[in-house]
Amino acid sequence: MPPLRDPENREYPRGVKNSAPGGEAGGGVIKADYLLSSYKFHLPPELVAQRPPARRGESRLYLLERAGEEGDRVTRFERLPELLPPGTLLVANNARVIPARITGRRESGGALELLLLTPPPLLEAGARKAGGWKEAEAEALFRPARKVRPGRGYVLGEGLAVTALEKPAHGRARVVLSWQGELPALLRLRGSLPLPPYIRRAPEELDLERYQTVYAAEDKAGALAAPTAGLHFTPALREALLAAGHFWAELTLFVGYGTFSPVRTQDIRLHRLHAEYAELPEESARSVLRARAEGRAVLAVGTTSARVLEGVAETLARRGEKSLLAPHAGWLDTFIYPGRPFRVVDALLTNFHLPESTLLMLVSALAGRERLLRAYARAVREGFRFFSYGDAMLIR
Repeated sequence: MPPLRDPENREYPRGVKNSAPGGEAGGGVIKADYLLSSYKFHLPPELVAQRPPARRGESRLYLLERAGEEGDRVTRFERLPELLPPGTLLVANNARVIPARITGRRESGGALELLLLTPPPLLEAGARKAGGWKEAEAEALFRPARKVRPGRGYVLGEGLAVTALEKPAHGRARVVLSWQGELPALLRLRGSLPLPPYIRRAPEELDLERYQTVYAAEDKAGALAAPTAGLHFTPALREALLAAGHFWAELTLFVGYGTFSPVRTQDIRLHRLHAEYAELPEESARSVLRARAEGRAVLAVGTTSARVLEGVAETLARRGEKSLLAPHAGWLDTFIYPGRPFRVVDALLTNFHLPESTLLMLVSALAGRERLLRAYARAVREGFRFFSYGDAMLIR
C-alpha cells in the first residue's frame, strides 16, 4: 500500500492522530511537519565538533537560498559581508556564558555538583541582605540529586552556599543561594563552564575564550549556553560589516538549560519550551522598526536572537498592539516550528543543529523542513562540522 499523504503532499505515518490545539478540523492525522520523527537525519559522530577551529572565524559557511536550491553554495564565513542584502541589520545576542557548574561537599564529605539555572543578574537584582551575606531564591540542578535533603545547607566554597527548598525532581529544585561579595566573581572563582553534553570532554582553558562571543557583555553574564552563531565573529569581521554598509544591534537572551531538553511528544505542537529571560532594548527595537520601514533585511544572528524578536512580536500581536516591536524585559517561551509565522526576521545566521531538536524545528520554519534536511544531507556529505563549535549556515 502506498504511503498516506496530507493535502500538501507530505507523508505521515498511519495511525498517528492529531490531538494538538489548533490542529486540523475534526482531529485528523498529523501533518509530517508536526511529527517529531520528521526531524531525524543521519549524522556521523565524527562530524560533531569537539573543539573550535584553530582561529576564530575560520569556519565554513553553507549558503541556503530560500528562492531555490540551485543557488545554494559552500563558502567561507569571512565572506559574510558580501553575501548580505544592502543595508542588512544584524541582530545579535550579547549574553555572556557563566561558569555555572559548581562542585561542593555534603556533610559526609562526598561531592555535590550544582548547576545554577537562574541568571546571576536576576539574583543580584532581587537579593536580600542578611548578616554580611546576600541571598536569593533560585533554581538549580543537582547531581547526585538523591543525596540532596530539603532544608539542609551545602557549602560550595568560601563565600558561597546553597539550601534546598524541596526534594529535587529529575535533579531540579528550588533553592536559596547565599553568597558574599559579587556573585559573578564568585562563579568565576568556584565554577566551570557547562559545555553542551555532545562535547565529550571536560572544559579546558581555551573554552573560557572560545565558548564566548567577542561581543558578550560583562553585565549580561547569565547564559548557560553560548549563542553559538555568534562564535564565528571577530572584531575585524564586525568592522568589515559596518564598512560594507550593514548595521548592528544587540539584545539579550539568557540561554537556559532547556535549550538541551529533548522533545518528548510525537506531536511537536504539544511540546513546551522552558521560559528564558530576555531583554530587547529600546534602541534595538527602533533599529529593527527602522530597517523594516526602509525595506532593509533583518538578519537574526542565531536562533536565540530570532526567538526574542519573534517572541516579542508575537506577544504584542496577541495583545492587539499596533506596533510590530517594543522594548521588552521579561520571560519568553515562544516555540517556533513550521506553520508559525515570522513577523520580523527575514534571514537567519545559524549553526547546524541536533536531530529532533527545537532549534532544528525553528530553522525548518524559516527554510522549510524538507528543504533544510536536503541541505543538511549535503553538509554531511561535504564534511561540515556540526553543533556549537561547528560551521555556520546563512539562510536568506
